[in-house]
Amino acid sequence: MKALVYTAPQQMRYCDVDDPKAVADDVLIRIEASGICGSDMHAFLGHDERRPAPLILGHEAAGRIADGPDEGRRVVINPLVTCGVCRACQQGRTNLCSSRQIISMPPRPGAFAQYVAMPRSNLVAVPDDIPVEKAALTEPLACGWHAVRLARDHPGGPPGRALVLGGGAIGVGAALALKAAGVPDILISEGNPARRDTITAMGEFETCDPHADRLFDNESFDLVIDAVGLAATRAVASVAVRPGGLIVHIGLGEARDGLDIRRMTLQEISFVGTYTYTAADFEQTAAAIFDGRMGALDWIDIRPLSEGARAFDDIRNDGVAAPKIILRP
Repeated sequence: MKALVYTAPQQMRYCDVDDPKAVADDVLIRIEASGICGSDMHAFLGHDERRPAPLILGHEAAGRIADGPDEGRRVVINPLVTCGVCRACQQGRTNLCSSRQIISMPPRPGAFAQYVAMPRSNLVAVPDDIPVEKAALTEPLACGWHAVRLARDHPGGPPGRALVLGGGAIGVGAALALKAAGVPDILISEGNPARRDTITAMGEFETCDPHADRLFDNESFDLVIDAVGLAATRAVASVAVRPGGLIVHIGLGEARDGLDIRRMTLQEISFVGTYTYTAADFEQTAAAIFDGRMGALDWIDIRPLSEGARAFDDIRNDGVAAPKIILRP
């Protein structure tokens, strides 16, 4: 089959590779759409030791079952493979499974390819009227859905005013989940002006330029969702959140610095790290996409998988207006 293979830092190659083999309860999925995630970019830049080259990246995928009794059924893939028996799995916190695996990380090749093998239990059926590219957004939007669910459980109560740092698919997905949850006042901070224009054109949210606007100094946000995860964005979150408020941290940009621990302590500001989503979150997000609660989802850039290396370069050079690029084999 054809695949886009990460071969070395800042190098991708579109080439022939062996077809995946479906073992145990796996089924073979013919990929029809696969999104580029921030974690794929981290690997591409050589910043993720968990994803060593050579490797097929990509885990935001949808397609059709290619074998067995359900051949031809349209599905979206939950890329997290979990054991089902550990304490976390038994508590429904499948994202914290001690032996979890994810496609795009050894030993499971990713979905920037014509086919991928996945357990049947990781597949969610896609209605015929839902474009496959929108179905492929389930994975990144589920990250925001999970973050918002955790935020709604905060002792400070449901947020009335929220700041989302980062206007990529994770940030936009978090904002859409906030809107679906009834949060009335949502601001998205995004540094890429072309992407900011795309978000503004959605007509759903206020946007701001973090490099120019001074909207973060008033300590007035009930909730700050950091979908970037840099020291600089954590510093913004530390000053923007109100006393007694909540910072929810999704981004994995860099590991250290930024938080004002003294202010968080003196003003009882809570910090919650959030990783991916549970199986229930994933299914709920898919349902919200299918019934329209997540909006039109018309802000994607669709490109051929064969041009995937160029897409990675464009993202690295801040040359993409859309929050998400979807690759089609």
